[in-house]
Amino acid sequence: MRILGIESSCDETAAAVVEDGKNILSSIVKSQIDIHTQYGGVVPEVAARNHLEVVNPVVQQALDEANLDWSRIDAIAVTYAPGLSGSLLIGAITAKTLAYLYDKPLYHIHHVEAHVYANFLINGQGELAKDLPTSQPKFPLLALIVSGGHTQLVLFSDHGKFRILGQTQDDAVGEAFDKVAKIIGLPYPGGPSISKAAIHGDPYKYKLPKAKLKNKFDFSFSGLKTAVLRAVQSEVGVNFSFPSHKLPELLNEEQQNNFAASFQHVAIESLVDKTVTAFNEFSPESVVIAGGVAANQELRSQLKSRLPVEINYAPIKLCTDNAAMIACLAYYQAQHQAPIDPLELDIKPSLAMTSRM
Repeated sequence: MRILGIESSCDETAAAVVEDGKNILSSIVKSQIDIHTQYGGVVPEVAARNHLEVVNPVVQQALDEANLDWSRIDAIAVTYAPGLSGSLLIGAITAKTLAYLYDKPLYHIHHVEAHVYANFLINGQGELAKDLPTSQPKFPLLALIVSGGHTQLVLFSDHGKFRILGQTQDDAVGEAFDKVAKIIGLPYPGGPSISKAAIHGDPYKYKLPKAKLKNKFDFSFSGLKTAVLRAVQSEVGVNFSFPSHKLPELLNEEQQNNFAASFQHVAIESLVDKTVTAFNEFSPESVVIAGGVAANQELRSQLKSRLPVEINYAPIKLCTDNAAMIACLAYYQAQHQAPIDPLELDIKPSLAMTSRM
């Protein structure tokens, strides 16, 4: 079964063709990072406008790279939740139109759940074949989902059946990376910037707190972010009333690197602590990490050293937003769920991933 996936939930326009839920025939991602960097974050209206300009060429490029025409596509899948409303709308309209025009079954996909399925993609061609996992994860499966908008621990018993063990109560970890990067004067996006600076810093230079929560699997990063802010203010000798946007000019490169390393160490250790606790309690067959922050090398290193099972990490290009994960999840969704009528597809920008057993 060959499925064309379309992803446009935020600032990447992506299309891909995946066969049988594991073989990547093509994967095209048009990023808007260069556009939004100048604003220090994603501007929703700008993102939607850019999706509109490039979505049709990106879809065609995915078909061309897979060397397929519409007669050889069996279904279409599209992200309908969650995300920026304008961005989601462009992808949904495109998918609805194509499904209606070419008479293809249409599957609507939850973006956060789809990130887990990047780990089920094990075959590709050319550049797509590099660094893919050697085998698919087995159930029960423990997934740590970490991105700019989501931080969750999820236990899957099978495809489409999962339980949310814990989630962030405030900032997602990726959001915290962005905010801390801004505080210490590193460029957007904060994840790669902090990781790069942290290589040259001392992770134990500044003592930063870990949140303690009632649910042992929940996360919180707002307090950690504020602790970094207060530590920076103390380091440069100003009080809380000093404008935070002026703090970076008072930091030298060594201080920047040390703050980046100290923050990253505590943030990642918080994620790993709870993942290890969940592993010990539920004894899953496999563990995966999913989402943009899954590209973080410190996260991969800490998990490798603290878990007794080998993790087949998805390549970095499949950790960030892409359409291959959308098409992959659609294959497994199609095994137990009927396609949606294209005329009834609606976007759900704020729809959370909730337990489904």
